[in-house]
Amino acid sequence: MDISDVHKNSNILINSMPYNVVENDLMKPGKGRAIFRLKLKNLLDGSVLERTFHSGDKVDEARVTSHEMQYLYKEGEQYVFMNTETFEQVFLTEKQVGDRSHYLKEGTLVTMVMLEDKPIDLNLPTFVELKVVRSEVSSKSDTITAQNKAATLETGYEVGVPPFVKEGDIIKVDTRTGQYLERVTTKK
Repeated sequence: MDISDVHKNSNILINSMPYNVVENDLMKPGKGRAIFRLKLKNLLDGSVLERTFHSGDKVDEARVTSHEMQYLYKEGEQYVFMNTETFEQVFLTEKQVGDRSHYLKEGTLVTMVMLEDKPIDLNLPTFVELKVVRSEVSSKSDTITAQNKAATLETGYEVGVPPFVKEGDIIKVDTRTGQYLERVTTKK
């Protein structure tokens, strides 16, 4: 693909590594070829790279696709996901999942970013509903102040919640910030 066809959010390969174009600045000097200054984000490790190209330069397009997948279970150090269309299973390591494991429970639908047939990234839903399995007991005096108490969720993640949230409640958590949003249902 010609460098002039590359635009913001294009995915290209540089030295066999996939990059997403974050910025694309075109400079046309008085003489000579146009200059393209690209700011690129590595799709594997998130590092940022700046590169300069001239008109006529060629780059390879990175064939990146997204698929809806369902989180099934964790086996050893591998997280197992299933493509909801083909029922194929995909495995990610603990390192690839990282802190996003705080929000994964069986059945969670995610968007898997694939390079060819290899999973390279995982996008969580913006909000998830998780059950509180343990929470501190708050006393009457705690309700006077607007302080949160610690609660452990079914995934093992600990989050600050208001004093009225009890064990067994289902709460909504923002996966971008990791913060409590609201109580969805209460323990019967």
